[in-house]
Amino acid sequence: MFTLIGDLIGSREAPDRAALQRRVGQILDQVNEAIDTMQLLEPTVGDEIQGGFATIGDATLATLVIRLELAPDADMRFGLGYGDVTVHDGDRRPLLQDGPGWWAAREAIETLKGKRGTLYVGPQDGDDTPDPAFVNAFLLARDALVATLNARQHRMLLLALKGQSQRAIAEAEGITESAVSQAFARGVRAAHDAQITFGKAG
Repeated sequence: MFTLIGDLIGSREAPDRAALQRRVGQILDQVNEAIDTMQLLEPTVGDEIQGGFATIGDATLATLVIRLELAPDADMRFGLGYGDVTVHDGDRRPLLQDGPGWWAAREAIETLKGKRGTLYVGPQDGDDTPDPAFVNAFLLARDALVATLNARQHRMLLLALKGQSQRAIAEAEGITESAVSQAFARGVRAAHDAQITFGKAG
């Protein structure tokens, strides 16, 4: 399973931390409905979340959608891993579990401490798993590109990832289709297409 651990950045400085935590819960519910999971995304302890996916494409898509949903008021860093997972108590929430999959995701997010973005730790020579260097090269480029987009472009990218047409995005933003097309040409389309293409490859 591809494992995901997310860590909310700077929540202690949030004007209303409880409201932010509720917002995170709502976003996780939306992502659980939109993206196939092997283990539902859920809050764990402190500012962390966790979840599991069958593919690296779905795992990386979840990280992008969550960050876009949180923007511009908050952000989250993500550690992704791969490996077996053992659930010791399936009735407890969050689940009581461990295993190599979670150890890898924990290693990834600990490596990111103090930084933003997403990092993957996985088998170096796995026959059925992607090369970590390949995944992390994609994640570095994707996150750097998304960081160049403004708040409106973030919203456009999120709507595009949800399958909305440029016409629908223009209506949602109250602007012309031409303005949306220009925004897509300035990075929205590249970020969208890169994520979708990576998902198909992974």
